[in-house]
Amino acid sequence: MTDPFGFMKIPRRPVPARPVEARLGDWHEVYAGQALLPLISEQANRCMDCGLPFCHSGCPLGNLIPEWNAYAARGNWRAAYDRLHATNNFPEVTGRLCPAPCEDACVLSINDDPVTIKNVEQAIADTGLSRGYLTPRPPERLSGKTVAVIGSGPAGLAAAQQLTRAGHTVAVYERSDRLGGLLRYGIPEFKLEKEQVELRLGQMREEGTVFRTGVHVGGPGGGPGGGAGGPGAGAGAVSLDAAHLRRRFDAVVVAVGALEGRELPVPGRELFGIHQAMEYLTCANRVREGDYPASPVSAEGRHVIIVGGGDTGSDCLGTALRQGALSVVQLDINPLPGETRPDHQPWPVYPKVYRISHAHEEARGRAGTDPRLFASATLRFEGDAEGRVRGLRLTAVEPVARRPVGDSERVLPAGLVLLALGLHGPERTGGLPDGLGLTWDARGTFARDAAFAALGGPRASGVFVAGDAGRGQSLVVWAIAEGRSAAAAVDRYLTGSTELPAPVSAYDVPLTA
Repeated sequence: MTDPFGFMKIPRRPVPARPVEARLGDWHEVYAGQALLPLISEQANRCMDCGLPFCHSGCPLGNLIPEWNAYAARGNWRAAYDRLHATNNFPEVTGRLCPAPCEDACVLSINDDPVTIKNVEQAIADTGLSRGYLTPRPPERLSGKTVAVIGSGPAGLAAAQQLTRAGHTVAVYERSDRLGGLLRYGIPEFKLEKEQVELRLGQMREEGTVFRTGVHVGGPGGGPGGGAGGPGAGAGAVSLDAAHLRRRFDAVVVAVGALEGRELPVPGRELFGIHQAMEYLTCANRVREGDYPASPVSAEGRHVIIVGGGDTGSDCLGTALRQGALSVVQLDINPLPGETRPDHQPWPVYPKVYRISHAHEEARGRAGTDPRLFASATLRFEGDAEGRVRGLRLTAVEPVARRPVGDSERVLPAGLVLLALGLHGPERTGGLPDGLGLTWDARGTFARDAAFAALGGPRASGVFVAGDAGRGQSLVVWAIAEGRSAAAAVDRYLTGSTELPAPVSAYDVPLTA
């Protein structure tokens, strides 16, 4: 176990990011090249090894956090790596992208600073990769059953890896020209360098998973737009009839993500220069992949306004700063949160408090102020004679009712507006639902039962829905948990029983007040 008095002797010290000026000069990860291990071992020793580790409750994967903290504290990186992978297929991804609800559920956070769980997780994963611990785990025998997974985002990849290791023959179909879904085209390089994705894909190929890119299941083929499980489909994507696919395989997992972007129906929306955030992020990632010499939707030399205060808006902010925007403002309709946990959001729930992302830190480092305007709503866009956006008229709004506050209207200059308002659910176009017998629920996602089986009558038999396609827009850690649980459901459907772990049901929700 860890030092039982470590939390009393050692203060919380997160891993420091690279200096702002260095980060804004490249696209490398914010922690690239940082010396981690001595600091990480010390911080892992702050773990109390609680009798009831509530960090498990904050994590849908049920990560064995006290166990790998204890190994990391002693420098036993091999054991820590193995315990980390006992519950998580892609810890190098969650260690970078997850907002760490486990830290807010840490028992220490009741009256002290929590353990730096996310930093420890990433350090264990990265140390294991550098020491060659990432090796394929092919099945000992094949079951003779076949499974198609539609979408190669984190839910689809987690389901595919679990099912392959269980002995089934798995083929992953991805509409985009590259694998990874939102990990590939939706997450900026400075948060997740794509080498991490490629290493996992290489492991999965050696285990026996088969990948088919440029295949649009249920689609017309050759169209632009998002891929199954992520944006960025290539123009050469070919169509594959969904019903035909179902007949070819013993089971199908639908993990196409939630790519239907929320709109902002205000006057001037039709002006040139207003884009959905995912379109913008996809173009930036394609530049990093070498597809474009420069982004066709660039912030360079423009006044940029991001409408939406979430993580996607923060990703747009960091991207715009690196592209050389003249200025960047991020609008958030919610009021400015407090610095401490509010009484109505008690421990161990994930509270809404004032948080600074790395992109916000970069904006403050460049401009000296927080780029966010809280309690602000868009009234309309204003343009020039050529139909290009030139300004955004906004108003302050009341905290609860969100009614406009009198005499608060003003116009911000804008040459590029990015809509980061969230995602509804799976795309409504295409023949995927009809071909697989899928139905829609009241939230605009694919209907399913608690065991991830699609609800749609006999035609949906053997079809399972995982990730954002059934849950709606969520966190990467929930996508991986759903992929693992859906794989267990598929394995049980095919063989009558399963030994695969199922950390969540389709109806589970995050820990809230």
